[in-house]
Amino acid sequence: MSTEISLHRLTHRDGPKPVVALIAGPTASGKSDCAVRLAQSVDKAVVINADSAQVYADLSVLSARPTHADMRGVPHRLFGAWDGAQACSAADWADAARAEIAAAHAQGALPILVGGTGLYLRTLLDGIAPIPPIDPAIRATVRAMPVAEAWAALTREDPDRASRLAPADAARVARALEVIRSTGRSLAFWHDVREGGIAGAIDLSAVVLMPDRDWLYARCDRRFATMWHHGAHDEVRALLARRLDPELPVMRAIGVREVAAFLSGTCDAPTAIADGQQATRNYAKRQYTWLRHQMPAAWPRLANENYIDNDNIAGLFQI
Repeated sequence: MSTEISLHRLTHRDGPKPVVALIAGPTASGKSDCAVRLAQSVDKAVVINADSAQVYADLSVLSARPTHADMRGVPHRLFGAWDGAQACSAADWADAARAEIAAAHAQGALPILVGGTGLYLRTLLDGIAPIPPIDPAIRATVRAMPVAEAWAALTREDPDRASRLAPADAARVARALEVIRSTGRSLAFWHDVREGGIAGAIDLSAVVLMPDRDWLYARCDRRFATMWHHGAHDEVRALLARRLDPELPVMRAIGVREVAAFLSGTCDAPTAIADGQQATRNYAKRQYTWLRHQMPAAWPRLANENYIDNDNIAGLFQI
């Protein structure tokens, strides 16, 4: 397939549905660079962030958010769009992403979603379960139960859901139990009636970057070391000075805890760097597994040799 044919099909595909490109992959797999190169290969494009750390203005360094130079003149949206004091839920992000996609189409530009946050992507494409607000009294009762007691109750009241969860998974067990007690319906019921997804309204061309794991982990290690020496300390110091709720997503981002431990004198620099590198590799491994099993089988999986130095980026998309 030639580049010319690929670009023509990418931007002018027959049919009534507008085209959206999507590049998913684990952290440090090269998604951002791939997205920019794809954008530069077509007449007009906008890159839209789908990474749950890169949405926060406070996490420029530790989220590896593209710099102005990295963007190479390509418009980027939803990068650093949320203040760290405000949690960006999957529904929040999906609402904003829908608006950015619509704006790109109105300008005759190709929207290119790029990121590895599966929940964000699933919520945008498949929609969100319209679960009614949980009764506060029920929530308080359920959340106060020991996990073993909650698990036993869930096995009686929603045995199908219980069979899909680990008995010690306190958060998910409690969520399933409070939903069925408050709404009278199981989580499975609500998930089957998802609403707001755009998958049926767009012509989606997606790829999943699945590089060699040893190559990926080595990149994770190098990138965290670079972050450590180029602004991570100042970034975390500024976050700590804000005295934000430690449970906020921005405070639980990869690298924040490790840098904070060094700043507090809890550990030395080599230990903090090693811990940050390990946390990054663990995160990449979880993303790798999730993307392999949860993304549609029809989406092409690309090894790093297929995209890192490939000049015909558009040709990699199944358009």
